[in-house]
This record gives sequence, C-alpha cells and structure tokens, in this order.
Amino acid sequence: MSTLTTVIVVAADSGDGIADCAARVLASTVDVEFIVSDNASSDGSVARLAERYAHEPRVRIVENGANLGFGPGVNRALAKANGDAVLVLNPDCLIEPDTIARLCALLAARPGAGLIGVRVVDENGVDEPASRRRDPTLARSLASLTGLARFESRWPRLAGVNSPAAPAEADVAVEAVSGALMFLPRALMDALGGFDEGYFLHCEDLDLCRRVRDAGREVVYAGTIRVVHGKGGSSRRRPVFVAWHKHRGMWRWFAKFDRAAGNPFVRGIVWLGLWARFALLLPGLWWRGVWARRRARGLADALCSSFRSSLRSSFRSSLRSSFRSSLRSPFRSSSQRKLGSSL
Repeated sequence: MSTLTTVIVVAADSGDGIADCAARVLASTVDVEFIVSDNASSDGSVARLAERYAHEPRVRIVENGANLGFGPGVNRALAKANGDAVLVLNPDCLIEPDTIARLCALLAARPGAGLIGVRVVDENGVDEPASRRRDPTLARSLASLTGLARFESRWPRLAGVNSPAAPAEADVAVEAVSGALMFLPRALMDALGGFDEGYFLHCEDLDLCRRVRDAGREVVYAGTIRVVHGKGGSSRRRPVFVAWHKHRGMWRWFAKFDRAAGNPFVRGIVWLGLWARFALLLPGLWWRGVWARRRARGLADALCSSFRSSLRSSFRSSLRSSFRSSLRSPFRSSSQRKLGSSL
C-alpha cells in the first residue's frame, strides 16, 4: 500500500525561498501533498506561490489570518492533512527527490522509531550542531553556556545540549533532532496532540521529541540523509522578537520537564538568569535587526534606482529616435516630391 506524506511548511514573511522548497517537495519520487500554513505573511511570497500552483491539487494554503507561531501553525495544517506520514519542514530547507522515500524506508525498517530527523547542513555544507541534541536540562544548558561542554570527552558530567558529531553515514537513536525537518507517522502525531501551542517559536521541537520518547518511541537521527538549511530571512530581520520567544520557550521547557524546576529557589534563580541574559543580549540584537532592515531597504532602493535609471534611459533613447525621425521626414518628403516631378 502506498503512503501519502503530508509536507507542512509554516510561512511568516519567509521570502521567495519557499518557492524553491515547494518545487523540491513536489519533485519527490513518492506521493506527497504540500500544505503551507500562512501566518499572515505580508511579503507576497505566499501569494506568488499560490498563483504559481493555482492548478496543482497537491498544493494547499491554510490562511491563519495572524501570526500564530510555529507549533500552532503546524497544528492548523495538520487538521487539513490527508497523509499517513507528516514531514514538518522549514521553508528554507531544500530536500532531494528521494529524501522522503528514504525517510519512509527508514521508518519502516525501525518499528520502534517515532520521529526521524536528518543531517542538517548550512549552505556551505557545514553540519549544524542542532542536528543531534539532548534535552536542554539546567546542568546541560549551563555546561553549553559556560563552554565547559568542550571537556565532555574527559568528564562526561560536563555534557552539553548538543551531542558530539556522529560517525558519518550513521542512523542512531538520540534525545532530540533539529526542528528544521521532522518526520513522523500521522497516527503518532495525532496521539500526541501535535505541537504544544504554549510555545510560540523555538523549543517546541525539543518538547515534541521529549513527548515522543515519553510515549515509548525512538527519536532517530538519520546521518545518511542530508538536507540543506538556508536560515531564512524572517528571523534575521527580527532578532529581538525571535530571541524573546526563544527565551520564553526555554523557560517553558524547563518548567515542564526539568526535575530541577521542582525546587522553588532554583526555579526563581533560573527565571532571573534567563531574562537577565536576554536583557544583556538586547542591545546587540536590536542593532542587528536595524542593520538587517537597512541592508534589505538598501537592496530594495538599489533595485528601484536601477529600474528608474533603465526606464529613463529607455525613454530618452525613444525620444531621441522619434525626434531624429521627425527631422528626417520633411527632407525625405521633399526629395520624393522632386523625384516625382522630374519623372
């Protein structure tokens, strides 16, 4: 029996990279449907995608009317899905024609697997550390934050959130994978209730991985499958907004899963430390956002200026051509009259 895979992409001013993402998905060697959950994009990217695939039944757009966040956006699309399997994909991820087929085969080969992630690399082919992760407990987060995690091989108690690099071409069970690509059976996703909508952006993927494991299933890192992750423009233009929700997500995960959160004193210290860190990062994040918007505006201005220059040049050229033609016309008519009278 063939399996239909529903590919869900959440868009929020994600740029035209989503068109490349869609084209890659639709070129898959297995049956797919592509659902875009649009969190009120205003950059025109989703509108252009809808126009491009207006007559493609495999493509559907779910209009949310507001920015609901990542997890709620996925859940809205999931309610419209027809697939037996679900692939949650970032709009700046580029898969290969056989990626989904290989994910389906791996899921079938590992009956205990509940969620599969892949080897995620950047545009330069460098592995992203978040491809293989552990639960971000307080101890691990502190080890990563202070840099002590680099001594993990010598002192395992200093293990950080990101796992050491896996052997090449290895498919191994891990605690968590990157949320850039997550593949799981539809039945399991439904049983878990989808993503926890208490998160807006960041850490909902870690939450889902934890709940998959708590349900007795494996989270698998597929090192044999590689996907390029481009790091989309929406996050770069709004670093303060993203960091705010990332810290909110970190706090929610800690309060929900970390045993240390049961101690009121530790809980208070963690809350203060988390938001003190955000406050320290705020000036740099604000400036980065200003710089990103200026660069985007500068590019837009340059394109407009180039277009206006081209238009002016074309107009002047046309005007000169018309003027010269009008100057030559009388002389041509006079010469023709003289030639006619001589004949």
